[in-house]
Amino acid sequence: MLFHLLYPLSEQFPAFNVFRYITFRTASAVVTSLLLSMLLGPAFIRLLRRLSVGQNIRDVGPDRHQVKAGTPTMGGLLILFAVIIPTLLWANLLNPYVWLAVGVTVAFGAIGFTDDFLKIRRHQNLGLTARSKMLLSIAVAVIAGVILLSLEGAYRFEPAIYFPFFKRAVLNLGILYLPFLALILVGSSHAVNLTDGLDGLAIGPVIIAAGTYLLFAYVAGHATLSNYLQITGVTGAGELSVLCGSMIGAGLGFLWFNTYPAQIFMGDIGALAVGAALGLIAVIVRQELVFIVMAGVFVMETVSVILQVASFKLTGRRIFRMAPVHHHFELKGWPEPRVIVRFWIISVILVLAGLATLIIR
Repeated sequence: MLFHLLYPLSEQFPAFNVFRYITFRTASAVVTSLLLSMLLGPAFIRLLRRLSVGQNIRDVGPDRHQVKAGTPTMGGLLILFAVIIPTLLWANLLNPYVWLAVGVTVAFGAIGFTDDFLKIRRHQNLGLTARSKMLLSIAVAVIAGVILLSLEGAYRFEPAIYFPFFKRAVLNLGILYLPFLALILVGSSHAVNLTDGLDGLAIGPVIIAAGTYLLFAYVAGHATLSNYLQITGVTGAGELSVLCGSMIGAGLGFLWFNTYPAQIFMGDIGALAVGAALGLIAVIVRQELVFIVMAGVFVMETVSVILQVASFKLTGRRIFRMAPVHHHFELKGWPEPRVIVRFWIISVILVLAGLATLIIR
């Protein structure tokens, strides 16, 4: 919005020419989202307490988590507000990728909001059924995929997978790209949700991944840089840097209140929204396969649940003391902050591994 209002004035006022630069608008989005989340956070937490919007703790979880019962949840509302508003303020709103990413973020947030609302209304940790949540997620992902593949002109999107390390290795999936995209979006959103079981555990890797995809989006949208680094150029992808910047600022502001011991939880509304946003950005900038590496913490958490369920059904034995795997380490005696920080360290290492693909192509 500010881009469209102020940049046209650059002919009369040269200082406004700064709005043409994605770097300036991305930095502005980071600051704006950080300020929004930091300044609104205390009042929002008080509001949630007044409305008795508290977290219900499962009886099957670690005993030490019972002290968290009643902690305000649905903090994802704050994250969504601090992501969407700066994005609309600073991004080029003529870019369809921006609107698609915003739409997917809001849609998955709406699914999470419904789930959180039902849990609070029923006063137990039972919201939408797993089947309903999955079907709604798949529906949103497929609609997003149809929109993405229907873009024309400079934004035409090929239904293909580009492999890192191999410049000319491209797998054109055709109509099969829709289920592939749905797998990325649904998988990333629910993986972040599974990870969100300790104070700050999920939002830390989200911030790290958003920072990395800010870089990927900027490079992919920059013809000279993408050619130099031999990554697939995507016209208009640079504007997604603004959304990534908003996620960084909103995430840092939320982490201020979500760090151990948490004053607020993001809930499904936040986890599903930011997870889907990261997945879609990875798809648009053609770094879906690298995303699997850089989001390794989320993948690890998801795989631990799959292995635990499969092992118990097939053999009657559990692989982990509890799944997702962060609970396994808790039950081994690790203090919660130790689990959180070590998972953050793993996330940084995996992101660096993903960034290394820029060097060795």
